[in-house]
Amino acid sequence: MSQFLDGTIWPLVIAVMSWSILVGAVVYIPFRRSPVAAQAWLLLFFFMPWAALLLYLAVGNARHPKWRRDRLEAMPDIIRKAIEHISLRAMGGLRALRPHHQLTGRLVHRIGRFPVLPDNRIVLDADYNRVVDRIATDIDQARHHAHVMVYILQNDQAGNRILSALERASRRGVKCRLLIDAVGSSRDRRAIAKRLEGTGVELRLILPLRFWNQATRFDLRNHRKIVVVDGRVGWVGSQNMHRIEYEPKTFYRELMARVEGPVVLELQAIFIGDWYLETEEDIASPDLMPEPLPHSLERTATAQVLPSGPDYPDAGVDILFTDLIYSARRRVVLATPYFIPNEPLLLAMRTAVSKGVRVTLFVTSTTNSWLIDRAQQSYYDELLEAGVEVMLYRERFLHAKHLSIDDDIAIIGSANMDRRSFELNSEVTLIAYSEDVVRDLRAIEDDYRFKSHRLRLEEWSRRGFFVQLTENVTRLISPLL
Repeated sequence: MSQFLDGTIWPLVIAVMSWSILVGAVVYIPFRRSPVAAQAWLLLFFFMPWAALLLYLAVGNARHPKWRRDRLEAMPDIIRKAIEHISLRAMGGLRALRPHHQLTGRLVHRIGRFPVLPDNRIVLDADYNRVVDRIATDIDQARHHAHVMVYILQNDQAGNRILSALERASRRGVKCRLLIDAVGSSRDRRAIAKRLEGTGVELRLILPLRFWNQATRFDLRNHRKIVVVDGRVGWVGSQNMHRIEYEPKTFYRELMARVEGPVVLELQAIFIGDWYLETEEDIASPDLMPEPLPHSLERTATAQVLPSGPDYPDAGVDILFTDLIYSARRRVVLATPYFIPNEPLLLAMRTAVSKGVRVTLFVTSTTNSWLIDRAQQSYYDELLEAGVEVMLYRERFLHAKHLSIDDDIAIIGSANMDRRSFELNSEVTLIAYSEDVVRDLRAIEDDYRFKSHRLRLEEWSRRGFFVQLTENVTRLISPLL
Protein backbone atom coordinates (compact mmCIF):
# COMPACT_ATOMS: atom_id res chain seq x y z
CA MET A 1 0.00 0.00 0.00
CA SER A 2 2.83 2.35 0.84
CA GLN A 3 4.25 1.73 -2.63
CA PHE A 4 1.07 3.19 -4.12
CA LEU A 5 1.24 6.13 -1.78
CA ASP A 6 4.85 7.04 -2.54
CA GLY A 7 4.25 6.60 -6.27
CA THR A 8 7.01 4.11 -7.02
CA ILE A 9 4.64 1.56 -8.56
CA TRP A 10 2.92 3.96 -10.99
CA PRO A 11 5.65 3.80 -13.66
CA LEU A 12 5.24 0.02 -13.66
CA VAL A 13 1.45 0.30 -13.98
CA ILE A 14 1.75 2.77 -16.86
CA ALA A 15 4.32 0.54 -18.61
CA VAL A 16 2.07 -2.52 -18.28
CA MET A 17 -0.92 -0.60 -19.61
CA SER A 18 1.15 0.78 -22.52
CA TRP A 19 2.29 -2.68 -23.49
CA SER A 20 -1.29 -3.93 -23.16
CA ILE A 21 -2.42 -1.23 -25.58
CA LEU A 22 0.33 -2.21 -28.01
CA VAL A 23 -0.48 -5.93 -27.80
CA GLY A 24 -4.17 -5.18 -28.28
CA ALA A 25 -3.36 -3.07 -31.33
CA VAL A 26 -1.29 -5.88 -32.85
CA VAL A 27 -4.23 -8.27 -32.42
CA TYR A 28 -7.05 -5.94 -33.55
CA ILE A 29 -5.76 -3.44 -36.09
CA PRO A 30 -4.76 -5.81 -38.93
CA PHE A 31 -8.34 -7.12 -39.03
CA ARG A 32 -9.99 -5.97 -42.30
CA ARG A 33 -7.28 -3.41 -42.99
CA SER A 34 -4.65 -3.28 -45.68
CA PRO A 35 -1.14 -4.34 -44.58
CA VAL A 36 0.23 -0.88 -45.37
CA ALA A 37 -2.41 0.92 -43.29
CA ALA A 38 -2.00 -1.60 -40.47
CA GLN A 39 1.77 -1.07 -40.45
CA ALA A 40 1.32 2.70 -40.24
CA TRP A 41 -1.06 2.42 -37.30
CA LEU A 42 1.15 -0.09 -35.48
CA LEU A 43 4.17 2.17 -35.94
CA LEU A 44 2.23 4.99 -34.32
CA PHE A 45 1.13 2.70 -31.46
CA PHE A 46 4.72 1.57 -30.92
CA PHE A 47 6.05 5.11 -30.42
CA MET A 48 3.00 6.79 -28.82
CA PRO A 49 0.57 4.14 -27.52
CA TRP A 50 -1.70 6.45 -25.51
CA ALA A 51 -1.95 9.15 -28.17
CA ALA A 52 -2.40 6.48 -30.85
CA LEU A 53 -5.21 4.87 -28.86
CA LEU A 54 -7.11 8.16 -28.57
CA LEU A 55 -6.57 8.90 -32.25
CA TYR A 56 -7.64 5.42 -33.30
CA LEU A 57 -10.81 5.58 -31.22
CA ALA A 58 -11.63 8.89 -32.90
CA VAL A 59 -10.76 8.15 -36.54
CA GLY A 60 -9.45 4.61 -36.76
CA ASN A 61 -12.39 3.07 -38.62
CA ALA A 62 -13.71 4.51 -41.88
CA ARG A 63 -17.33 4.21 -40.89
CA HIS A 64 -19.97 6.52 -39.51
CA PRO A 65 -21.45 6.32 -35.99
CA LYS A 66 -24.37 3.96 -35.35
CA TRP A 67 -27.14 6.54 -35.84
CA ARG A 68 -25.79 7.27 -39.30
CA ARG A 69 -25.45 3.60 -40.15
CA ASP A 70 -29.08 3.10 -39.15
CA ARG A 71 -30.08 5.71 -41.70
CA LEU A 72 -27.88 4.04 -44.26
CA GLU A 73 -29.89 0.86 -43.87
CA ALA A 74 -32.96 2.73 -45.15
CA MET A 75 -31.14 4.58 -47.92
CA PRO A 76 -31.08 1.68 -50.43
CA ASP A 77 -34.89 1.85 -50.53
CA ILE A 78 -34.71 5.57 -51.23
CA ILE A 79 -32.11 5.08 -53.95
CA ARG A 80 -33.97 2.07 -55.36
CA LYS A 81 -37.01 4.19 -56.17
CA ALA A 82 -34.80 6.59 -58.07
CA ILE A 83 -32.95 3.78 -59.85
CA GLU A 84 -36.26 2.33 -61.04
CA HIS A 85 -36.76 5.47 -63.12
CA ILE A 86 -33.18 5.31 -64.38
CA SER A 87 -33.29 1.62 -65.33
CA LEU A 88 -36.08 2.27 -67.80
CA ARG A 89 -33.61 4.37 -69.79
CA ALA A 90 -30.70 1.92 -69.50
CA MET A 91 -31.87 -0.43 -72.26
CA GLY A 92 -29.07 -0.89 -74.74
CA GLY A 93 -26.59 1.20 -72.80
CA LEU A 94 -24.23 -1.64 -71.94
CA ARG A 95 -24.57 -3.23 -75.37
CA ALA A 96 -23.59 0.08 -76.96
CA LEU A 97 -20.12 -0.24 -75.45
CA ARG A 98 -17.13 -1.99 -76.95
CA PRO A 99 -16.61 -5.48 -75.49
CA HIS A 100 -13.70 -4.52 -73.21
CA HIS A 101 -15.65 -1.48 -71.96
CA GLN A 102 -18.62 -3.65 -71.09
CA LEU A 103 -16.52 -5.19 -68.32
CA THR A 104 -15.92 -1.71 -66.88
CA GLY A 105 -19.61 -0.88 -67.18
CA ARG A 106 -20.55 -4.04 -65.30
CA LEU A 107 -17.96 -3.30 -62.61
CA VAL A 108 -19.26 0.23 -62.01
CA HIS A 109 -22.86 -1.02 -62.00
CA ARG A 110 -21.97 -3.72 -59.50
CA ILE A 111 -20.12 -1.55 -57.00
CA GLY A 112 -22.04 1.71 -57.46
CA ARG A 113 -25.55 0.46 -58.43
CA PHE A 114 -25.99 2.79 -61.40
CA PRO A 115 -26.25 1.38 -64.94
CA VAL A 116 -24.64 2.47 -68.20
CA LEU A 117 -26.84 5.04 -69.98
CA PRO A 118 -26.66 6.08 -73.66
CA ASP A 119 -27.45 9.37 -75.43
CA ASN A 120 -25.85 11.92 -73.11
CA ARG A 121 -24.31 15.24 -74.00
CA ILE A 122 -21.12 15.99 -72.02
CA VAL A 123 -19.23 19.26 -72.28
CA LEU A 124 -16.02 19.85 -70.33
CA ASP A 125 -15.20 23.28 -68.96
CA ALA A 126 -11.86 24.18 -67.37
CA ASP A 127 -12.47 27.95 -67.16
CA TYR A 128 -13.01 28.61 -63.45
CA ASN A 129 -15.05 31.81 -63.55
CA ARG A 130 -17.01 30.75 -66.63
CA VAL A 131 -18.12 27.58 -64.83
CA VAL A 132 -19.53 29.69 -61.99
CA ASP A 133 -21.36 31.91 -64.48
CA ARG A 134 -22.73 28.95 -66.45
CA ILE A 135 -24.02 27.18 -63.33
CA ALA A 136 -25.72 30.40 -62.23
CA THR A 137 -27.25 30.75 -65.70
CA ASP A 138 -28.57 27.18 -65.57
CA ILE A 139 -30.16 27.89 -62.18
CA ASP A 140 -31.67 31.08 -63.60
CA GLN A 141 -33.38 28.94 -66.23
CA ALA A 142 -34.77 26.43 -63.72
CA ARG A 143 -38.52 25.90 -63.78
CA HIS A 144 -39.12 23.14 -61.23
CA HIS A 145 -36.12 22.56 -58.95
CA ALA A 146 -32.44 23.33 -58.44
CA HIS A 147 -30.27 21.04 -56.32
CA VAL A 148 -26.73 22.05 -55.34
CA MET A 149 -24.29 20.00 -53.26
CA VAL A 150 -20.76 21.24 -52.70
CA TYR A 151 -17.94 20.68 -50.25
CA ILE A 152 -16.89 24.33 -49.95
CA LEU A 153 -19.31 27.21 -50.47
CA GLN A 154 -18.21 30.69 -49.54
CA ASN A 155 -20.10 33.95 -49.39
CA ASP A 156 -17.63 35.61 -51.78
CA GLN A 157 -17.79 36.65 -55.43
CA ALA A 158 -18.22 33.10 -56.74
CA GLY A 159 -20.45 31.84 -53.95
CA ASN A 160 -22.57 34.97 -54.13
CA ARG A 161 -23.21 34.29 -57.82
CA ILE A 162 -24.65 30.86 -57.00
CA LEU A 163 -26.55 31.97 -53.89
CA SER A 164 -28.11 34.88 -55.75
CA ALA A 165 -29.24 32.56 -58.54
CA LEU A 166 -30.83 30.22 -55.99
CA GLU A 167 -32.58 33.14 -54.30
CA ARG A 168 -33.96 34.37 -57.64
CA ALA A 169 -35.12 30.87 -58.54
CA SER A 170 -36.87 30.45 -55.19
CA ARG A 171 -38.74 33.71 -55.71
CA ARG A 172 -39.99 32.29 -59.03
CA GLY A 173 -41.43 29.30 -57.20
CA VAL A 174 -38.58 26.91 -58.01
CA LYS A 175 -37.82 24.38 -55.27
CA CYS A 176 -34.19 25.00 -54.26
CA ARG A 177 -32.22 22.64 -52.03
CA LEU A 178 -28.63 23.27 -50.97
CA LEU A 179 -26.27 20.82 -49.24
CA ILE A 180 -22.88 22.04 -48.01
CA ASP A 181 -20.31 20.16 -45.94
CA ALA A 182 -20.18 21.47 -42.39
CA VAL A 183 -16.38 21.30 -42.19
CA GLY A 184 -15.49 22.25 -45.75
CA SER A 185 -17.82 25.28 -45.61
CA SER A 186 -17.14 26.13 -41.96
CA ARG A 187 -15.71 29.56 -42.75
CA ASP A 188 -18.96 31.08 -44.08
CA ARG A 189 -21.70 28.60 -43.21
CA ARG A 190 -23.27 30.81 -40.53
CA ALA A 191 -23.28 33.84 -42.81
CA ILE A 192 -24.80 31.74 -45.61
CA ALA A 193 -27.48 30.32 -43.29
CA LYS A 194 -28.38 33.82 -42.10
CA ARG A 195 -28.47 35.10 -45.66
CA LEU A 196 -30.85 32.37 -46.80
CA GLU A 197 -33.32 32.80 -43.93
CA GLY A 198 -36.74 33.59 -45.35
CA THR A 199 -35.67 33.12 -48.98
CA GLY A 200 -37.26 29.70 -49.42
CA VAL A 201 -33.92 28.09 -50.26
CA GLU A 202 -33.60 24.98 -48.10
CA LEU A 203 -30.08 24.75 -46.66
CA ARG A 204 -28.78 21.67 -44.86
CA LEU A 205 -25.32 21.16 -43.40
CA ILE A 206 -23.75 17.78 -44.14
CA LEU A 207 -22.54 16.06 -40.96
CA PRO A 208 -22.34 19.06 -38.62
CA LEU A 209 -19.89 18.33 -35.81
CA ARG A 210 -21.57 16.96 -32.70
CA PHE A 211 -20.02 15.24 -29.70
CA TRP A 212 -23.16 14.12 -27.90
CA ASN A 213 -26.50 13.03 -29.40
CA GLN A 214 -25.96 11.95 -33.02
CA ALA A 215 -22.20 12.41 -32.70
CA THR A 216 -20.29 12.81 -35.98
CA ARG A 217 -16.75 12.27 -37.21
CA PHE A 218 -14.77 15.32 -38.28
CA ASP A 219 -12.68 13.29 -40.77
CA LEU A 220 -15.53 11.62 -42.71
CA ARG A 221 -16.71 14.34 -45.05
CA ASN A 222 -18.90 14.73 -48.13
CA HIS A 223 -16.51 15.93 -50.84
CA ARG A 224 -18.96 15.76 -53.76
CA LYS A 225 -19.70 18.60 -56.16
CA ILE A 226 -23.06 18.13 -57.87
CA VAL A 227 -25.58 20.50 -59.45
CA VAL A 228 -28.88 19.27 -60.90
CA VAL A 229 -31.40 21.60 -62.53
CA ASP A 230 -34.89 20.30 -63.35
CA GLY A 231 -33.49 16.77 -63.61
CA ARG A 232 -32.24 17.60 -67.10
CA VAL A 233 -28.99 19.54 -66.64
CA GLY A 234 -26.22 18.49 -64.31
CA TRP A 235 -22.71 19.50 -63.30
CA VAL A 236 -20.06 17.28 -61.76
CA GLY A 237 -16.31 17.60 -61.20
CA SER A 238 -13.71 19.13 -58.92
CA GLN A 239 -14.75 22.75 -58.45
CA ASN A 240 -16.02 24.18 -55.19
CA MET A 241 -17.91 27.46 -55.08
CA HIS A 242 -15.37 30.00 -53.90
CA ARG A 243 -13.34 32.64 -55.67
CA ILE A 244 -10.48 31.43 -57.85
CA GLU A 245 -7.92 32.80 -55.36
CA TYR A 246 -9.06 30.67 -52.43
CA GLU A 247 -5.83 31.10 -50.49
CA PRO A 248 -3.64 34.21 -50.89
CA LYS A 249 -1.67 34.06 -54.16
CA THR A 250 -3.00 30.54 -54.84
CA PHE A 251 -5.17 30.39 -57.93
CA TYR A 252 -7.10 27.19 -58.56
CA ARG A 253 -7.40 25.29 -61.81
CA GLU A 254 -10.42 22.97 -62.01
CA LEU A 255 -12.36 20.77 -64.39
CA MET A 256 -16.14 20.41 -64.48
CA ALA A 257 -18.44 18.49 -66.82
CA ARG A 258 -21.85 19.82 -67.83
CA VAL A 259 -24.13 16.92 -68.66
CA GLU A 260 -27.51 16.54 -70.29
CA GLY A 261 -29.41 13.34 -70.86
CA PRO A 262 -30.37 10.36 -68.70
CA VAL A 263 -27.09 10.28 -66.74
CA VAL A 264 -28.27 13.47 -65.00
CA LEU A 265 -30.77 11.26 -63.18
CA GLU A 266 -27.91 9.33 -61.59
CA LEU A 267 -26.54 12.57 -60.17
CA GLN A 268 -30.06 13.33 -59.00
CA ALA A 269 -30.34 9.97 -57.25
CA ILE A 270 -27.10 10.63 -55.34
CA PHE A 271 -28.42 14.01 -54.23
CA ILE A 272 -31.71 12.41 -53.14
CA GLY A 273 -29.79 9.87 -51.06
CA ASP A 274 -27.56 12.49 -49.45
CA TRP A 275 -30.57 14.71 -48.69
CA TYR A 276 -32.24 11.80 -46.92
CA LEU A 277 -29.12 11.05 -44.86
CA GLU A 278 -29.10 14.61 -43.53
CA THR A 279 -32.85 15.18 -43.12
CA GLU A 280 -34.57 11.75 -43.09
CA GLU A 281 -36.82 13.31 -45.74
CA ASP A 282 -37.58 11.15 -48.77
CA ILE A 283 -37.86 13.58 -51.66
CA ALA A 284 -37.72 10.90 -54.38
CA SER A 285 -40.63 11.43 -56.77
CA PRO A 286 -41.34 11.09 -60.51
CA ASP A 287 -41.19 14.86 -61.03
CA LEU A 288 -37.54 14.82 -59.98
CA MET A 289 -36.79 12.15 -62.61
CA PRO A 290 -38.28 13.56 -65.84
CA GLU A 291 -37.83 12.27 -69.35
CA PRO A 292 -34.72 13.87 -70.91
CA LEU A 293 -35.47 16.49 -73.51
CA PRO A 294 -34.68 15.50 -77.09
CA HIS A 295 -31.39 16.89 -78.35
CA SER A 296 -29.11 16.60 -81.34
CA LEU A 297 -27.57 13.18 -81.82
CA GLU A 298 -24.18 14.78 -82.50
CA ARG A 299 -21.49 14.05 -79.93
CA THR A 300 -23.65 11.86 -77.72
CA ALA A 301 -21.83 9.84 -75.10
CA THR A 302 -22.58 6.68 -73.20
CA ALA A 303 -21.90 7.29 -69.51
CA GLN A 304 -22.57 6.30 -65.92
CA VAL A 305 -21.89 7.67 -62.45
CA LEU A 306 -20.07 6.04 -59.53
CA PRO A 307 -20.80 7.27 -55.99
CA SER A 308 -18.23 6.18 -53.41
CA GLY A 309 -17.39 6.62 -49.75
CA PRO A 310 -18.46 5.28 -46.35
CA ASP A 311 -22.12 5.61 -47.39
CA TYR A 312 -21.44 3.18 -50.26
CA PRO A 313 -19.15 0.64 -48.55
CA ASP A 314 -18.85 -1.63 -51.61
CA ALA A 315 -18.00 1.19 -54.01
CA GLY A 316 -14.33 2.11 -53.96
CA VAL A 317 -13.28 4.58 -56.64
CA ASP A 318 -9.75 3.18 -56.37
CA ILE A 319 -11.12 -0.14 -57.66
CA LEU A 320 -12.25 1.64 -60.81
CA PHE A 321 -8.97 3.54 -61.27
CA THR A 322 -6.89 0.40 -60.83
CA ASP A 323 -9.03 -1.70 -63.18
CA LEU A 324 -8.94 0.94 -65.91
CA ILE A 325 -5.17 1.34 -65.75
CA TYR A 326 -4.74 -2.42 -66.09
CA SER A 327 -7.07 -2.37 -69.11
CA ALA A 328 -5.15 0.38 -70.92
CA ARG A 329 -3.52 -0.53 -74.23
CA ARG A 330 -1.77 2.66 -75.32
CA ARG A 331 -2.03 5.59 -72.95
CA VAL A 332 -3.00 6.58 -69.40
CA VAL A 333 -3.12 10.17 -68.15
CA LEU A 334 -3.88 10.96 -64.50
CA ALA A 335 -4.38 14.41 -62.98
CA THR A 336 -4.77 14.99 -59.26
CA PRO A 337 -3.72 17.59 -56.68
CA TYR A 338 -2.97 14.90 -54.09
CA PHE A 339 -1.24 11.66 -55.08
CA ILE A 340 -0.80 9.24 -52.19
CA PRO A 341 -1.69 5.95 -53.87
CA ASN A 342 -2.42 2.59 -52.36
CA GLU A 343 -0.27 -0.34 -53.43
CA PRO A 344 -2.73 -1.76 -56.02
CA LEU A 345 -2.90 1.57 -57.87
CA LEU A 346 0.87 1.97 -57.79
CA LEU A 347 1.37 -1.56 -59.08
CA ALA A 348 -1.16 -0.99 -61.87
CA MET A 349 0.79 2.06 -63.06
CA ARG A 350 4.11 0.19 -63.02
CA THR A 351 2.55 -2.78 -64.81
CA ALA A 352 1.05 -0.57 -67.49
CA VAL A 353 4.45 0.94 -68.27
CA SER A 354 5.96 -2.54 -68.44
CA LYS A 355 3.38 -3.45 -71.08
CA GLY A 356 4.43 -0.48 -73.21
CA VAL A 357 1.60 1.85 -72.15
CA ARG A 358 2.55 5.51 -71.84
CA VAL A 359 1.58 6.62 -68.33
CA THR A 360 1.60 10.32 -67.43
CA LEU A 361 0.87 11.79 -64.01
CA PHE A 362 0.05 15.50 -63.67
CA VAL A 363 0.35 16.86 -60.14
CA THR A 364 0.56 20.39 -58.87
CA SER A 365 4.18 21.31 -58.15
CA THR A 366 3.36 22.39 -54.58
CA THR A 367 0.17 21.53 -52.72
CA ASN A 368 -1.40 23.52 -49.88
CA SER A 369 0.02 21.10 -47.29
CA TRP A 370 3.71 20.63 -46.45
CA LEU A 371 3.03 17.17 -45.01
CA ILE A 372 1.17 15.99 -48.12
CA ASP A 373 3.93 17.44 -50.32
CA ARG A 374 6.52 15.29 -48.59
CA ALA A 375 4.35 12.16 -48.63
CA GLN A 376 3.48 12.65 -52.30
CA GLN A 377 7.07 13.23 -53.32
CA SER A 378 8.12 10.00 -51.63
CA TYR A 379 6.51 8.11 -54.52
CA TYR A 380 8.32 9.99 -57.32
CA ASP A 381 11.47 7.84 -57.22
CA GLU A 382 9.47 4.67 -57.73
CA LEU A 383 7.36 6.20 -60.50
CA LEU A 384 10.33 7.66 -62.37
CA GLU A 385 12.33 4.45 -62.14
CA ALA A 386 9.34 2.55 -63.55
CA GLY A 387 9.11 4.94 -66.50
CA VAL A 388 6.06 6.99 -65.50
CA GLU A 389 6.09 10.59 -66.76
CA VAL A 390 5.76 12.86 -63.72
CA MET A 391 4.68 16.35 -64.77
CA LEU A 392 4.74 19.15 -62.17
CA TYR A 393 2.09 21.74 -63.05
CA ARG A 394 3.34 25.22 -62.24
CA GLU A 395 0.90 27.86 -63.47
CA ARG A 396 -1.74 27.41 -60.74
CA PHE A 397 -2.81 25.01 -58.02
CA LEU A 398 -4.00 22.09 -60.12
CA HIS A 399 -7.11 20.98 -58.24
CA ALA A 400 -8.70 19.11 -61.17
CA LYS A 401 -9.17 15.35 -60.80
CA HIS A 402 -9.47 13.22 -63.92
CA LEU A 403 -8.20 10.16 -65.72
CA SER A 404 -8.17 9.23 -69.41
CA ILE A 405 -7.59 5.76 -70.81
CA ASP A 406 -6.49 5.30 -74.44
CA ASP A 407 -8.80 7.31 -76.70
CA ASP A 408 -12.26 6.43 -75.46
CA ILE A 409 -12.70 6.53 -71.66
CA ALA A 410 -12.67 9.73 -69.61
CA ILE A 411 -13.12 9.93 -65.85
CA ILE A 412 -14.05 13.28 -64.27
CA GLY A 413 -15.01 13.72 -60.65
CA SER A 414 -14.29 14.90 -57.13
CA ALA A 415 -11.95 12.11 -55.98
CA ASN A 416 -8.27 12.68 -55.39
CA MET A 417 -5.87 9.76 -55.69
CA ASP A 418 -5.28 9.30 -52.00
CA ARG A 419 -6.62 7.31 -49.07
CA ARG A 420 -8.94 10.12 -48.00
CA SER A 421 -10.84 9.93 -51.27
CA PHE A 422 -10.54 6.15 -51.50
CA GLU A 423 -11.91 5.40 -48.01
CA LEU A 424 -12.97 8.42 -45.97
CA ASN A 425 -14.68 10.98 -48.19
CA SER A 426 -17.97 10.67 -50.05
CA GLU A 427 -17.09 11.25 -53.72
CA VAL A 428 -18.76 11.19 -57.12
CA THR A 429 -17.20 10.16 -60.44
CA LEU A 430 -18.49 10.44 -64.01
CA ILE A 431 -17.36 7.76 -66.46
CA ALA A 432 -17.72 8.78 -70.12
CA TYR A 433 -17.24 6.12 -72.82
CA SER A 434 -16.67 8.60 -75.63
CA GLU A 435 -13.89 9.45 -78.07
CA ASP A 436 -15.24 13.00 -78.32
CA VAL A 437 -15.04 13.58 -74.57
CA VAL A 438 -11.54 12.08 -74.45
CA ARG A 439 -10.49 14.32 -77.34
CA ASP A 440 -11.67 17.36 -75.38
CA LEU A 441 -9.87 16.09 -72.30
CA ARG A 442 -6.67 15.55 -74.32
CA ALA A 443 -6.71 19.24 -75.28
CA ILE A 444 -6.83 20.15 -71.59
CA GLU A 445 -4.04 17.68 -70.82
CA ASP A 446 -1.92 19.15 -73.63
CA ASP A 447 -2.32 22.57 -72.05
CA TYR A 448 -1.18 21.10 -68.73
CA ARG A 449 1.90 19.71 -70.46
CA PHE A 450 2.78 23.11 -71.89
CA LYS A 451 2.60 24.64 -68.40
CA SER A 452 4.36 21.84 -66.54
CA HIS A 453 7.91 20.79 -65.81
CA ARG A 454 8.73 17.17 -66.54
CA LEU A 455 10.59 15.69 -63.61
CA ARG A 456 13.66 13.64 -64.54
CA LEU A 457 15.13 10.89 -62.42
CA GLU A 458 18.65 12.38 -62.54
CA GLU A 459 17.30 15.76 -61.39
CA TRP A 460 15.17 14.24 -58.66
CA SER A 461 18.05 12.13 -57.35
CA ARG A 462 20.01 15.30 -56.54
CA ARG A 463 17.61 16.51 -53.84
CA GLY A 464 19.18 16.80 -50.40
CA PHE A 465 19.44 14.15 -47.72
CA PHE A 466 17.12 16.03 -45.33
CA VAL A 467 14.42 16.18 -48.00
CA GLN A 468 14.72 12.45 -48.62
CA LEU A 469 14.59 11.78 -44.88
CA THR A 470 11.39 13.77 -44.38
CA GLU A 471 9.86 12.04 -47.42
CA ASN A 472 10.67 8.62 -45.99
CA VAL A 473 9.19 9.50 -42.60
CA THR A 474 5.97 10.88 -44.06
CA ARG A 475 5.79 7.87 -46.40
CA LEU A 476 5.49 5.67 -43.31
CA ILE A 477 2.40 7.51 -42.13
CA SER A 478 0.96 8.30 -45.59
CA PRO A 479 -1.85 5.70 -45.19
CA LEU A 480 -3.10 7.82 -42.27
CA LEU A 481 -3.17 11.12 -44.20
